[in-house]
Amino acid sequence: MHRQDLASQQVADVKILQKVNAHHRDAFAVKYPGQVEHCLRLVMERLQTGLDKRDGVDIANPDTWRLSTQELSDLVQCAFHLDLIRKGFAGDPE
Repeated sequence: MHRQDLASQQVADVKILQKVNAHHRDAFAVKYPGQVEHCLRLVMERLQTGLDKRDGVDIANPDTWRLSTQELSDLVQCAFHLDLIRKGFAGDPE
């Protein structure tokens, strides 16, 4: 009888986990688009800060830039891909 009780408990545990996981999946699906937009905003703010030409930044001299060319490139690529993801949620054409 103990074996049957254990099996019943395991089945009940699996059902509970499925409900909890479904709830977390639903919550994630609802929150994810907003999180992508938030990440895009942060990347764009970082890019804008890196492109600021005040305080001795000479646009003709990369040694004075706030970010390296690689950092600028990485941020631009990140923003591009986040925007594609964002547009995919909204169904916007590219």
